[in-house]
Amino acid sequence: MIDRDRFPVDPWRLVETSFRLDDVGVTETLFALGNGYLGMRGNHPEGRFAQEHGTFINGFHETFPIRHAEQAYGFAEVGQTIINAPDAKVLRVYVDDEPLSLDVADVREYERVLDMRNGILTRRIRWMTPSGKDVLIDFERLISFDEKHLALMSVEVTVLNADAPVTVSSQLINRQDGEDVYGGTPSAPKKAGFDPRKAERISERVLQPQEYWQDGDRSALAYEATESGMSISVVADHVLDTENEVEARRLIEPDIAKNVFRVDAKAGVPTRVTKLVAYHTSRGVPARELVDRGRRTIDRALRVGIDGIVAEQRAWMAAFWERSDVRIGGHDDLQQATRWCLFQLAQASARADGQGVPAKGMTGSGYSGHYFWDTEIYVLPFLAYTTPQWARNALRMRYLMLPAARKRAYQLNEAGALFPWRTINGEEASAYYAAGTAQYHINADVSFALAKYVRATGDEEFLHREGVDIAVETARLWTTLGFWRRDDTGEESFHIHGVTGPDEYTTVVNDNLFTNVMARFNLRFAARTVREMAERDGEVYRVMVERLGLEPGEEDDWERAAEAMHIPFSPALGIHPQDHVFLEREIWDLENTPPEKRPLLLHFHPLVIYRYQVLKQADVVLALFLQGNHFSPEDKLADFEYYDPLTTGDSTLSAVVQSILAAEVGYQDLALEYFRQSIFVDLADLHHNAADGVHVASAGGVWTALVSGFGGMRDHFGELSFDPRLPADWPELAFTLHWHGTRLEVTVTRDALRLRAGDGDPLGFTVRGVGYVIGPNDEVVVPLEDQGPVIPGRPSLKELADARREDGSILSASVPTVTTTIPVVDAAGEVAVGLDT
Repeated sequence: MIDRDRFPVDPWRLVETSFRLDDVGVTETLFALGNGYLGMRGNHPEGRFAQEHGTFINGFHETFPIRHAEQAYGFAEVGQTIINAPDAKVLRVYVDDEPLSLDVADVREYERVLDMRNGILTRRIRWMTPSGKDVLIDFERLISFDEKHLALMSVEVTVLNADAPVTVSSQLINRQDGEDVYGGTPSAPKKAGFDPRKAERISERVLQPQEYWQDGDRSALAYEATESGMSISVVADHVLDTENEVEARRLIEPDIAKNVFRVDAKAGVPTRVTKLVAYHTSRGVPARELVDRGRRTIDRALRVGIDGIVAEQRAWMAAFWERSDVRIGGHDDLQQATRWCLFQLAQASARADGQGVPAKGMTGSGYSGHYFWDTEIYVLPFLAYTTPQWARNALRMRYLMLPAARKRAYQLNEAGALFPWRTINGEEASAYYAAGTAQYHINADVSFALAKYVRATGDEEFLHREGVDIAVETARLWTTLGFWRRDDTGEESFHIHGVTGPDEYTTVVNDNLFTNVMARFNLRFAARTVREMAERDGEVYRVMVERLGLEPGEEDDWERAAEAMHIPFSPALGIHPQDHVFLEREIWDLENTPPEKRPLLLHFHPLVIYRYQVLKQADVVLALFLQGNHFSPEDKLADFEYYDPLTTGDSTLSAVVQSILAAEVGYQDLALEYFRQSIFVDLADLHHNAADGVHVASAGGVWTALVSGFGGMRDHFGELSFDPRLPADWPELAFTLHWHGTRLEVTVTRDALRLRAGDGDPLGFTVRGVGYVIGPNDEVVVPLEDQGPVIPGRPSLKELADARREDGSILSASVPTVTTTIPVVDAAGEVAVGLDT
């Protein structure tokens, strides 16, 4: 899947050994840097030949009116899209006034390295100029994790075989509004093919200049977004290190700042220019104040020193890997890809500091920089078990969104709060309600993530002070969204209609199983939380009741609805239907669908897709994992075997879940196949859209697939358990968990599971149903007879050949086809009719 001559295997580094233009968008994503607040795509410092010259700041966005073809009450009205922040990455090099341009340069050596151990990007080029100058150019870039507003980049130029004039042009450019590397306005970009996953483009000017100046080697640009009113400043300073003679020149305009260093370079004498850049943004602070903040950031960095900043970065990364690394024995290719995924999670979330985790992090403009349920279901488990503070910060983002979520619920005639399906500022930004607003399950996803965080950490202070508001308001929505029915025997059941589950190839349905199962959890969790608060701390409970206006007996209503929740089941097929009418649809024959017709969302109208049993991503299967304690092993196997052949994998969120369930039920080779699809989704560009940015949720799912899939870890009911499924050719899998403040090192081999505990209280856990207790700084070794059941091959539609629905009709599979009637004129001039299918 990967050209290993160009991208060799290295457990700690992503290395590129040759430059190419045909996949520059993908490599910009793969070599991107970020810290959760600030992100820079892996653009080359020359500032040319990019698919997207991207610099992004979490939450920095513009708004625009959403224009619906047919307007209706309650449709999202104001869209949000991430803004491309001023670009500080440009450090152009000239020798003899000849620019280094990688498309034509005579490059004798090339190596670009993303050092994941230290969080630093480097590039080394040896360039032979047209006049025979042998030039060595070393480039380095880092975005600080300690100082979230700070980026550091440097270029060192050495002419090895002669004296020569060398110029380094350092630039700040407002690319959002059309500036290119030379300060002019480029031609309009080529129109790309239809893809709903790409960001919206705004044709009017977005960033309005507020301030621009230079003071020596220091430059500043500041702007205000036209509609959102957000402000931004970028301040850059330079440190020059050389024994050569240097002359500095400057240029400042509203959309570009240049600091140009003209060097009389002597043979073998290096010239190093280091650029320190500070970004600050705000929803309401004037741009001038942000410039002052940027000055202070730069001053502080200069006091620490460049070497000090690099040392702090390495120390931060060392601590991150100590608590987060997952080690796979004997497979350096998987080890490299695993660490790349974990590094992306740090880059997307570490310094989000109360902002969300965008679906692409800060590595690209895909999905417009929006936050989805991706954070809660796919990213937060990693955060909660490795760096709980990051998980708490992500959950606070949802807490801070509650006022807007309450307004949204009211607008949709519901009680409580309804979190937006996609958003940056807390307001719903999904223009397509069927696959957006109708995904009410996001409420339960957020509450589930809250519960998982509290389970892993024991942080009841956060739960009782802020988290309970999320639990209560989301539970309230289910009680008004759902309704009661009574059958002929008088038995009551609770139903939820008109919703869309995770599978966006099936929309606006009744009793979606995933939604019902997760809503049941949400209702129970809310009821349990308020009761425990009443029992443990009367004053905290009283304040909460007053704050939320909790009525007496509300928790009883939630629990009653949860216990009566309708969970669809088909006795005829022995499976859980995805929704009330899913099994009545025809089956889409994926096995015989041409590859050029995939993904389906880019080749078929939604109404075609909606008529079939076909899944964009695992839906029921995801419920089997998240709420696995409510399904029997037989249920899980039957459901997995039915839905796996119907799942396209058109969503990058799907394969990780299929991997986990495949491992659990026994399809161990298939589990590894799905895992490889997940871990290489960006590195091998398997979905052909890695150029739009990293699939952060898939990266989070990789951690879950390793720890919960192959490691067999579960935390149902707040109890830690293990049932490993180590792949046949893996000698060892090792990972670290933090459970209630205690560090646990877990190692799985073919014949044993080993737990080593750090400081903390004694902890209980189970391995395949047998209980154990581990004390502080203790080790427990549990022998394993096997790695669980083994089923060869994979489920197929052929196994459904004789299956019948409840009404006795036979299930059959087909692919949508088009039949056209073509008029044919015969020799006599008469018009006949011919059919062409």
